[in-house]
Amino acid sequence: MKMKEEFTLTVFSENRVGLLSQITNVFTRRHLNIESLTTSESAIAGIHKFTIETYSTRDEIEKVAGQIEKKIDVIKVYFYTIDEIIHQEVALYKVNAESLLNGNEIEQLVRKYGARILEVTKEYAVIEKTGHKGETQELFEKLDKFGVSQFTRSGRIAITKAKTEFLDSYLRKISEEQSELN
Repeated sequence: MKMKEEFTLTVFSENRVGLLSQITNVFTRRHLNIESLTTSESAIAGIHKFTIETYSTRDEIEKVAGQIEKKIDVIKVYFYTIDEIIHQEVALYKVNAESLLNGNEIEQLVRKYGARILEVTKEYAVIEKTGHKGETQELFEKLDKFGVSQFTRSGRIAITKAKTEFLDSYLRKISEEQSELN
């Protein structure tokens, strides 16, 4: 049995209703869990980007990418190993304001973990930490000693270590091919 490894897929598409369901169905049919999923506009106007984190074998992830790419609204799919990307997540922690104001332990944790305090009210303080999942989880465990009332972590956002966006090259190639046909 081949070992599963961590992959990050980037799916470039038009912004169409129902596409997310179609993409997640590909993972469901292959019994793959999506560890995190984020969507946003890309750097190219009119094109959206899905960033999906999962564990799979290389053979299986190639098949998944191929199946997703067959969807009518999908422009292109790329997949990367962890060493081919730069990635981050954002975590928010809500703690009792009293815990923050009655000592400097929380403030020391905020500094130690490179976090920042976003808002302080009479009732609560909101802390933000950007980093990898292990880092944001570790800070949660440290802050939870003071009573974290709410915690949320975003999905992975990622860019490649490549010099340029692969989609730019792909779109340029398609455009050149169409020009030659006309």
